[in-house]
Amino acid sequence: MEFVYVVPRERLFPEFYPQGLQLFGPELAEDQFNRAVEEFGFFVERDYAERTPSLKQVIPYAVVVCNGKVLLLKRLSSGGEARLHGKLSIGVGGHINPVDRADQSDQPDQYGEGDNKIPEDLLAAGSYRELNEELWIKGSIDVSRFGVINDDSNPVGAVHVGVLQVVSVEGSVEIRELDQLEGQWMTPDELQQLAEGDHNIETWSRMVLASLNQILPEPITASSV
Repeated sequence: MEFVYVVPRERLFPEFYPQGLQLFGPELAEDQFNRAVEEFGFFVERDYAERTPSLKQVIPYAVVVCNGKVLLLKRLSSGGEARLHGKLSIGVGGHINPVDRADQSDQPDQYGEGDNKIPEDLLAAGSYRELNEELWIKGSIDVSRFGVINDDSNPVGAVHVGVLQVVSVEGSVEIRELDQLEGQWMTPDELQQLAEGDHNIETWSRMVLASLNQILPEPITASSV
């Protein structure tokens, strides 16, 4: 039985429900959103959360970049989430679980290698764990949050909210779960061309791609998948 972290939707969005990618700013303050996640969130059974639109499952959604390029992932049929099989994605992420709330002082490997420190807040802890489950990141990383992804147009989106992050890597990145993921590095222009074609890009990634140039950092250093 899996437990996932949820926040009542009216606590996350007390004034309006955004549709699509909403960057942090006057209409949606980052500190207010983060406080709502920390103060009003709790864990429930995933099966219950999946059928309760009044609760939003919080999903850290990390775009991994290095040397001006973005990591594009393809989720293979051997992966665990059937509805994502064959999908292309620029986001690494997943549910926040109870382990992310626990003391991680005796589990340093969970957060990768290099100069990275164990994160203090729940969103960061969940994000680092998901990154380390799917990728080998060797070197240092910098994580910046830019906004939220909300899509109430379908039953799956109605019970989830993504927290958009950019993970800038100084070092190297490799796919850890080779039986579940394929990856390649692409420039923003290449990704835009891909999105314009008939390709199976997941909905959240399409929403982020529309604002990609607003959130990408300066190039750092080369890396490989």
